[in-house]
Amino acid sequence: MPRRTATMLASTLVLIALLCAGVFIPVPYAEMSPGPTVNTLGDANGEPVLHIPDRKTYPTTGHLNMTTVRVTGADYKMNVVEAVYGWLSHDNIVVPHNTLYPDGKTEEQSTQENAEEFSQSQESAKVAALKEENIPVTSRVVVAAVFKDGPSDGTLHAGDVIKAVDGTSVKAPRDVGDIVTKREPGEDVVFTIVPAKVAQAAEKAGKEPEGSEKITVKTEKSDEDKDRAVVGIQAGPDHTFPFEIDIKLADVGGPSAGLMFALGIIDKITPGDLTGGEFIAGTGTIDDNGTVGPIGGIGMKLVGARDAGARYFLTPDDNCASAASDIPDGLTLVRVKTINDATASLKKIKSGDTAGLPSCSAG
Repeated sequence: MPRRTATMLASTLVLIALLCAGVFIPVPYAEMSPGPTVNTLGDANGEPVLHIPDRKTYPTTGHLNMTTVRVTGADYKMNVVEAVYGWLSHDNIVVPHNTLYPDGKTEEQSTQENAEEFSQSQESAKVAALKEENIPVTSRVVVAAVFKDGPSDGTLHAGDVIKAVDGTSVKAPRDVGDIVTKREPGEDVVFTIVPAKVAQAAEKAGKEPEGSEKITVKTEKSDEDKDRAVVGIQAGPDHTFPFEIDIKLADVGGPSAGLMFALGIIDKITPGDLTGGEFIAGTGTIDDNGTVGPIGGIGMKLVGARDAGARYFLTPDDNCASAASDIPDGLTLVRVKTINDATASLKKIKSGDTAGLPSCSAG
């Protein structure tokens, strides 16, 4: 065989071997890419995203789109070719696998956590929206979860209303932990509660629950800090709204849609419209007091919003610097710290006073 032919054949075989290796050898990376956007003022899967049956609602125009990020599954193994393609793509990001799924977290565990965060973000969005419109919301502290085989397992139950701990009234979930950790591991803590069944029956009847019970729980050492006392529960907020607000959106998780849900609720229950017909997208967590928090995957969400047709993007203050470093053409970033900031900016967009919008800088 002539030397030139042999060299070409060897090079071809090496290339084939490299391509096979690139296709079949897994690498410890995962990919993030722009996900779909959904108009909180519109429909999804044939149903309104926001359904408010017992309150007068008003016609809306334009878009208030929440944005999402699509990620590869925890069990999916990227190969070298896919990783290189992702690195070279402007609109995708390749990150170490444990960035998205730390400590060997399974896809099922991640999905469950995202679902819980999504549910909590909906509740906070409702509270923040109604507070912004000065509509009263009744809040109370409840047992959100009881950890299996913990000190409270079988004694306290999810949904129990916590009125006091060791005789001290609780106003917020963090109060429970603050009081419990004042004890030494092994000491008793007394919970004053309204059992979940009693509280739920009273709520259905439109009444305040009557009576309470005292439950004694022996604390134990925390797994993370042997000097800290725990009782094996997670306390959380529970709200009673003056009218039903139903948020229907499947196959979405995480807390980052809170801001856009809250704005959609406000737009639905107030006369006029917030957008003036403009296409506005955004992201951001929200707490019960209307404070907007940062999210992950901001670059992917900007691309998704631009591709969907958005002209303005409501951007959490803590994400501004990252977002401003690579703004998709045709998209204007609007910095927000609170829901009040967001509604004020929407009024400026509607009136055409866009020169006064708070902006993001890459500094």
